[in-house]
Amino acid sequence: MADFAKRPEVTVSTMGRVHNPTGQGVSATSSQVKAKKVKQLELNNPPTTVVVTSTENGSNTNDSNTHKPADDVDTHETKVGKEGTAKRNIARKKTDSSDSGNYDSRNKKQGGHGKGEWKEHLDPIPADYRPAIEKEDPLYSEEDQGYILGNNTDHHNNNNSAHGAEPRGYDEIESRAIYGPMLTLSEFKIQVANTMKEYFDSGDSDEVIRTLMELHCQEYHREIVKKAISLAMDKGPRERELTSRLLTSLHPTPMSDQDMELGFTTLLDSLDDLRTDVPDANTMVASFLARAVVDEVLPPAFLSDQNNDRPGDPVVEKAVSLLSREHCNARLEKVWGPGDGRPVSELKTEMDQLLQEYLLSRELDEAARCVKQLEAPHFQHELVKRGVKIAMELDGKNAAAADQQKHHDLSNMDAMAALFGFLVRNVIVSEFQVKKGISRLHTLLPDLILDVPAAPKLLKEFEAMAFEGGCLGSTKPATTTTNGAVANGAGGDGK
Repeated sequence: MADFAKRPEVTVSTMGRVHNPTGQGVSATSSQVKAKKVKQLELNNPPTTVVVTSTENGSNTNDSNTHKPADDVDTHETKVGKEGTAKRNIARKKTDSSDSGNYDSRNKKQGGHGKGEWKEHLDPIPADYRPAIEKEDPLYSEEDQGYILGNNTDHHNNNNSAHGAEPRGYDEIESRAIYGPMLTLSEFKIQVANTMKEYFDSGDSDEVIRTLMELHCQEYHREIVKKAISLAMDKGPRERELTSRLLTSLHPTPMSDQDMELGFTTLLDSLDDLRTDVPDANTMVASFLARAVVDEVLPPAFLSDQNNDRPGDPVVEKAVSLLSREHCNARLEKVWGPGDGRPVSELKTEMDQLLQEYLLSRELDEAARCVKQLEAPHFQHELVKRGVKIAMELDGKNAAAADQQKHHDLSNMDAMAALFGFLVRNVIVSEFQVKKGISRLHTLLPDLILDVPAAPKLLKEFEAMAFEGGCLGSTKPATTTTNGAVANGAGGDGK
């Protein structure tokens, strides 16, 4: 029989007696429970300390009233649960004698409890703490020994309401009125720059005035002149004309005479920085100065004072020379050129003068510069139409005699084709604008024939010249029909 068969059967009733059938030596209570009870009894009933003293006869007496020192060695010594075993129970010294015996890590040295947490006793600054302010501080107030909202230098040492100053706002958090500018100088400049960008798009000066009035920063109004002109100098003639008109609208309200004079003085002082970004800053600032005098934004005495303060200043001298010319008022009203946003009728007049001057001088560079000054890239088809029309009228006078003599004099048409070829190559006029201008001429041929009978023939020859000069790209324009018009031509007024 196998050895395991001799073993007794293990059941629920015999489970604890397999290795100890009699059950002798097995305690009913575990050693851990006994140790805990003993420890609790020691805490509840501390033992009395017996001091043994010797008498004269050598006998020892016990004094139960004398206590043992508080730092008892037995309290913290290592205790062995059972003799002959390695199991030990080390009772460590607690940080507080009144503890129940459970170790509390909150009293650990070096702050080991609660990582990453700030306790109230670690932050000595209360929430409503406000540091003391010295009397020399601009924010010092004698009334409440606190802060004054705003940074108005005229009222920071005295009570604003006592001097009759009107509050410009109310702070609900501090529950007090606000005196002085509502914004700092840098914040005000940012607001002015954003307002000017919107004004360049819309041209609404009333909206600019409303925005400046809502800012409540009268002390910084002198900065408007410098900021507006410096932004306009980076733009085109239209933006400069709008800036000149805006300065006229801002005077005398909300900007006074003093604000305008201080603003232009600040502008003159910062010319060195402006010349770094705009090489032609001297001429532009002089034009702004002269235009401001014509618009009665600045008094004429301002230039005299600046001439005395800045002897030999080229900007002031240039402004004085612009005002000394004949018909200076009429000229300075158009100081920014034809691209200043003037009406279409005036723009057409400028185009006619430009083209006639070119046919007399034949200077391509000067004509290209004048075309750039028009600042009308979407209206250049009108320039093509008017240029070819003027050349037709000049060359068509001798068309009949040229047919009889079999000699064609197309010097004006050739010069006009050379001009538009030069403009297209220098990306001043696009090919689309040239094609659109020629298409409009096809539409106007019935009216042109009345003044120039050879208009269809001249237009056909101009198309060939323009194609050879690269004005029309790689495709030729549509040919004229029997009535002198094209089906896809753009309409025009013919004026």
